[in-house]
Amino acid sequence: MFVSDFRKEFYEVVQSQRVLLFVASDVDALCACKILQALFQCDHVQYTLVPVSGWQELETSFLEHKEQFRYFILINCGANVDLLDILQPDEDTIFFVCDTHRPVSVINVYNNTQIKLLIKQDDDLEVPAYEDIFRDEEEDEEHSGNDSDGSEPSEKRTRLEEEIVEETMRRRQRREWEARSGSESEPVAAALEKSSRLFPGPMSDRTAPGSPRRDILFDYEQYEYHGTSSAMVMFELAWMLSKDLNDMLWWAIVGLTDQWVQDKITQMKYVTDVGVLQRHVSRHNHRNEDEENTLSVDCTRISFEYDLRLALYQHWSLHDSLCNTSYTAARFKLWSVHGQKRLQEFLADMGLPLKQVKQKFQAMDISLKENLREMIEESANKFGMKDMRVQTFSIHFGFKHKFLASDVVFATMSLMESPERDGSGTDHFIQALDSLSRSNLDKLYHGLELAKKQLRATQQTIASCLCTNLVISQGPFLYCSLMEGTPDVVLFSRPASLSLLSKHLLKSFVCSTKNRRCKLLPLVMAAPLSVEHGTVTVVGIPPETDSSDRKNFFGRAFEKAAESTSSRMLHNHFDLSVIELKAEDRSKFLDALISLLS
Repeated sequence: MFVSDFRKEFYEVVQSQRVLLFVASDVDALCACKILQALFQCDHVQYTLVPVSGWQELETSFLEHKEQFRYFILINCGANVDLLDILQPDEDTIFFVCDTHRPVSVINVYNNTQIKLLIKQDDDLEVPAYEDIFRDEEEDEEHSGNDSDGSEPSEKRTRLEEEIVEETMRRRQRREWEARSGSESEPVAAALEKSSRLFPGPMSDRTAPGSPRRDILFDYEQYEYHGTSSAMVMFELAWMLSKDLNDMLWWAIVGLTDQWVQDKITQMKYVTDVGVLQRHVSRHNHRNEDEENTLSVDCTRISFEYDLRLALYQHWSLHDSLCNTSYTAARFKLWSVHGQKRLQEFLADMGLPLKQVKQKFQAMDISLKENLREMIEESANKFGMKDMRVQTFSIHFGFKHKFLASDVVFATMSLMESPERDGSGTDHFIQALDSLSRSNLDKLYHGLELAKKQLRATQQTIASCLCTNLVISQGPFLYCSLMEGTPDVVLFSRPASLSLLSKHLLKSFVCSTKNRRCKLLPLVMAAPLSVEHGTVTVVGIPPETDSSDRKNFFGRAFEKAAESTSSRMLHNHFDLSVIELKAEDRSKFLDALISLLS
């Protein structure tokens, strides 16, 4: 069920309890966790923090700790699946779920006893009515004398258990009980609908093709997308409690920026949420001129910026940033000789000497830096780059340290997905979490260096893929596969890094191809995961169009393609469009996917 009053129904409930935090491995989840940790520290709430990178870790960790805790908080995991079916908890266990993944599982929405959803109701959720999906005609006759809200929660749960009993043998193959599928267009929708009849799930007898219930579920759950940042949700809780601090506000900003950097939300959603946070920034960072209210130079200061869309440029050289930012690299087509010439023309148009452009930004002449943003924006417009500046925020720690929100996102993500073998995934998680504190700026600077390496590798890999024609059209989608032995391939074995590479590759391909049809196609990309186990990571990316709503239909399509070919697939990641697949099954899996979407 949705929690309407976060203070009374959530915070005051856990305030006097020992709670367990399950936190997913993404930057937004880390920021939400930092805000919640700060609140718990204020009120001396006892908690245990457990990072989880996928469903297997979540299940294992829950089994280890379920005897010690009654209250569990899940951040950026758990909303889009039947959580009780996956974890099989005791009846008195309570889960508070703060998750950006959409759509929210209808079973979680209508469980009034154990699942409490910390999700903003003003998001466009469009959850179907209970009577439309959990009662068939026979039940309606049987319960005709009862009001729709007359069922007790236990009775509801009993009916749900009966409906999904056949699914329990395959708990991690999420949402198989729903006879629905997804698409980006009507022909694809029809193909997936046909496949649902060919490969019926365990609920197919209750959701016959053409039945109202089936149509409702199909419409509701056909796309995967993301809602309001979890860090923003937690900051609003802190604001309700009158415990919001500048540090918490910064973490909320970083959480939102993570969604924007990774293309999880639309530009309209991003601008709307920036407007919400901008009001809080004005409230927290208003500086009066009188001496009594003047802030110390050592204080944390957050400011709204209309800054350049260049990755890490204030901690790099302007030339390196231009070459390794997805937006500029794609529009200049820097993988080609002609693209390199266009970059030189761009710099010449601004009148910037190469000597200045290729040295560290901090060492550039002050006279050049003063009007740099305006100069770059003016020249960018001439070269067809109309969105060179973007609304964002920056933070100052005294005079020396200044970071844009996107800088912190790249640094934290690189620390968390670092391929370094000197620690486990938990060690990388803790290091990334620590880098968000202003007392650990050395870790943040280390993250920035890792991010530069990652961005360079991303653009080099994109150039390699495009120059060697590795991106091929498979009919209904584009396909690209990174081979074992490819330079820097180890950097893209983790889901977030591979997803970001795939999105940047698709943007570059759309800019480079002359085929109009290919510009409208989605992308499926594979990269080696484990040579020892013979597995690959496969991600699906929706089409790159100006009107793109960032909704992804690949989760269900992957599931159906694996079912029809008996491919050995593991849906372990919290994003449905990311799977692990046996390398030897890849060929038949792709053939099934092509026939499914054709």
